[in-house]
Amino acid sequence: MKLEKVFLYAEYQDSVPFDEIDWAPINPEMKKFEGLRSKTWLSGINNHTVGGFYEFSSLDLDQKYIDDLLIPFSQQINGNLSVKLFNGDVVAAASKDMSSPFYN
Repeated sequence: MKLEKVFLYAEYQDSVPFDEIDWAPINPEMKKFEGLRSKTWLSGINNHTVGGFYEFSSLDLDQKYIDDLLIPFSQQINGNLSVKLFNGDVVAAASKDMSSPFYN
């Protein structure tokens, strides 16, 4: 399946509150990944989860990001990783109608 817009939801369950994470050096590393168009950081309320909502240009590049960055980072912090992938192409018209910032 050839997708032009893929969304990834990723979440780590760990014991570190978001405001204690040194995220500044993480952003430049993420920006090196081909196909990554955007990320919105997420922090769980009262549960120490951290993650994000990402947009990628293809399913293959999305999977590469999961394999090369998210899984190793999860192992590094001894956290539990949860990911979900979403088809951004099939929902384009409905998202544009709602003025989503992810659609022009």
